[in-house]
Amino acid sequence: MSGLEVVRDPVWNNIRLDAEALAVLDTPAFQRLRYVRQLGHAFLVYPGATHTRLEHALGAYHLSRRALTQLAESAAPDPESAKHIRLAALLHDIGHYPFSHALEEAGLPSHEGLAERHLASPELKTVLDRARVDPRRLLALIQGSSAEPLAGLVSGGLDVDKLDYLSRDAMMCGVPYGVIDVDRLLASLTVTNRLSLHEKGLTALESLFFARYQMYRNVYWHHAVRSATVMFKRLVRCAIAAGHITTEAVAMATDDGLLHELQQRDATGLARALRERRLAKRAVDMPAAALPGPAADWPGTDPDLVDQVEAKLARDAGLAPGELFLDFPVKAGLLEFNLPIVRRDGSVGDLSGPELSTQIGLTRVSTELYATARRLRVLVRKPARVNAEKVIELVMMPAKEVKKRL
Repeated sequence: MSGLEVVRDPVWNNIRLDAEALAVLDTPAFQRLRYVRQLGHAFLVYPGATHTRLEHALGAYHLSRRALTQLAESAAPDPESAKHIRLAALLHDIGHYPFSHALEEAGLPSHEGLAERHLASPELKTVLDRARVDPRRLLALIQGSSAEPLAGLVSGGLDVDKLDYLSRDAMMCGVPYGVIDVDRLLASLTVTNRLSLHEKGLTALESLFFARYQMYRNVYWHHAVRSATVMFKRLVRCAIAAGHITTEAVAMATDDGLLHELQQRDATGLARALRERRLAKRAVDMPAAALPGPAADWPGTDPDLVDQVEAKLARDAGLAPGELFLDFPVKAGLLEFNLPIVRRDGSVGDLSGPELSTQIGLTRVSTELYATARRLRVLVRKPARVNAEKVIELVMMPAKEVKKRL
């Protein structure tokens, strides 16, 4: 252990860092994550939620080390593969925007796509070159495009990212929803042609499934968190449209640095409202399960169309432009776990297969639970009556039909 340093962590206690990880930790690109909060504006609701992407990255790295140690007993990866897995886990959020995932919802490129720019930063590139680490291989692992057998540890249904963020977010928010049997899950990992789970870990997998459902329903999609999120999205989109800031500058910023820039020339008043926690209030609020059928995806995927719909709903409600927000977040695959299950007799199946689906009903209930966690909301900055039936009618239409109505 002489080549390792130890960082104390509130979730996993001692996190041991090898020489390559220590070198990465001291680069400016990685240190930026120290100033990017993990949960964006969630601290306005849960005051303890001020933990950062750096802490989460260290936790994911720690769990990758534990997983690789466990897998070494049955399917030991070669040292080069293990090194790339560990560093990809450490760097999986290197391209993350300030304020969580809000800016990806606002139409900016995905943070995984931005990782390439940060991996090419001079200091980090030098560290990776010295460690004989291939940035292209890291990028494929981070973006989920790698065909390596253990790539699922970095990006997949049972990756170390989920295991850490659910555990860490629950602890820092002070809620009892993120309890996962991490030890049992790691002990049940195995490899077929890719990362797999032994049947003995199914109960532990259920703990992960319900932790994710409860955290989205109660924390990530809490009405006040979402109110702050939609206000922030509007603020950034207006600043970019006005030429006050570029998408490139946003991608390289920290939370406080970006907020400072936005406050300098904010014609919307949203920056000050967020700082003073004057959040938009709910005028419509209902679960997706209460809708008459499957809703369209555009409210969560087409921010330009959302802007137009918000403007129309604001006019109809007698509000000024910018005083109404439509929020209907989308999280594809939220409760899906696409990974092989190794049965006790050595055969391999999946969770949707007839035999396993009778033992664990996750695939049967996932659609219904997603519909109860996902909520359609209209939020307003001033008291107003919003026609809920009109809102429902719009979100049920495909984008092409909505555009015709505007």
